[in-house]
Amino acid sequence: MVGPRAWVGGIFSRPSNRRFGSDKYLNYALTPIQEERLQKLQERLGVPYDATRADHQEALQALWDAAFPNVRLKGLISEQWKDMGWQGANPSTDFRLLLKQVGDRAEWEYPFAVAGINVTYMLIQMLDLHSGRPRCLPGFNFIGLLGEDENAFDILYCVAFAMMDAQWLAMHASYMEFNEVLQVTRTQLERELSLEDVHRIQDLPAYNMLCISSYN
Repeated sequence: MVGPRAWVGGIFSRPSNRRFGSDKYLNYALTPIQEERLQKLQERLGVPYDATRADHQEALQALWDAAFPNVRLKGLISEQWKDMGWQGANPSTDFRLLLKQVGDRAEWEYPFAVAGINVTYMLIQMLDLHSGRPRCLPGFNFIGLLGEDENAFDILYCVAFAMMDAQWLAMHASYMEFNEVLQVTRTQLERELSLEDVHRIQDLPAYNMLCISSYN
């Protein structure tokens, strides 16, 4: 299979995160705040897009404003969405491709929206968030980060996307090499989340990529 569906399917069909043998990652207690935040995060991950929800509509509007800050969106159902790469006028029924074009990069760029979906699912698998509580080292350490910052997952997503983007550029990757790029990104993130001196999300070495990009 080729095209955007293959991008999603290629990642979604990967085996789940490997478990570590130590009982430390099987039997451990969560603090009340860790348990509360993990539950909220897992509930968020289980919510599909709903065009009737005001907060989802606002998020879609925010996506447009970020992409086209000087162009007014005439409505959530509009032919304007095609300018962003959606196939139809209603993105809620067609979460298709959003091509990120920056200078010369557009000649060998990846589909932005599909990449974001895959990065999200990669994090869910890597952190073992579909389990009642993570049973792998990266997930175990992530719980500690979540206890320190309730936005840890959102920040980690930004870090992962920045890492993926940098890897794509370094490899001069093609459309068909996206899975390889994402796997390299996952491996690096697993290593950073396994470091003993990472106690806050800001302690991740790759977090500096966000600080650098904010000045560009």
